[in-house]
Amino acid sequence: MRIITLNLNGIRSAATKGMLEWLPQQHADIVCLQELKAQTADMTAAMLNPPGFYGYFHYAEKKGYSGVGLYSKRQPDKVTEGLGQAEIDAEGRYLQADFGNLSVISLYLPSGSSGEERQASKFRFMEYFFPHLRELKAQGREVVLCGDWNIAHQEIDLKNWKSNQKNSGFLPEERAWLTRVFDELGWVDVYRTLYPEAAGEGYTWWSNRGQAWAKNVGWRIDYQIATPGVAALAKSAAVYKEQRFSDHAPLTIDYGYSL
Repeated sequence: MRIITLNLNGIRSAATKGMLEWLPQQHADIVCLQELKAQTADMTAAMLNPPGFYGYFHYAEKKGYSGVGLYSKRQPDKVTEGLGQAEIDAEGRYLQADFGNLSVISLYLPSGSSGEERQASKFRFMEYFFPHLRELKAQGREVVLCGDWNIAHQEIDLKNWKSNQKNSGFLPEERAWLTRVFDELGWVDVYRTLYPEAAGEGYTWWSNRGQAWAKNVGWRIDYQIATPGVAALAKSAAVYKEQRFSDHAPLTIDYGYSL
């Protein structure tokens, strides 16, 4: 089973950069998308259902903002849009597809980088989401949570960690919360487990300022976080950088799991 996660920074923009042509070459079983920045009326047939895939989406109410999606080779048994919490669901941040005993979730945590109000929204999301993660884990299903978590967990996960300790995405409170997700709840950071020492090659996002991309001044903020059973079946992971569809790069992980 191959799962890809990618923050598109706008599906229409990513499509103009060749994302839809790239997709079938990847032989993915499931593709999780974040930051659609689109509504149903904006989506072409190829965006809604690329050849060989079923497409599912949770759009934000605000036009040109947020939104998550999921492409699957196999039709899910069940699809759940949202978490049942008004503030979060209005922004289109959670989409869950169930396949037998496996759930795959496309997730987009808020960014707090634009100011105090958005950081407060991010903290509210984290507070609400933690018990949901506990409940998900307790169901006994295998789960892979894919997406842009907007948090670099450790110093190894971003180039300029010293100068970012007071910035959203690397705040002590955010990092501690993610540590609790792993250590207290027992979720697994699949890429980091496969490659405990990997630094720059694991980055998935680069600022558009300066020459961040050219100099690989990046952050690892896109994850596949899984329950221990399916995480233990992960064989390899890679960040695709040959083409750029967005300010993020796709993270692909292969699992020895039959969908």
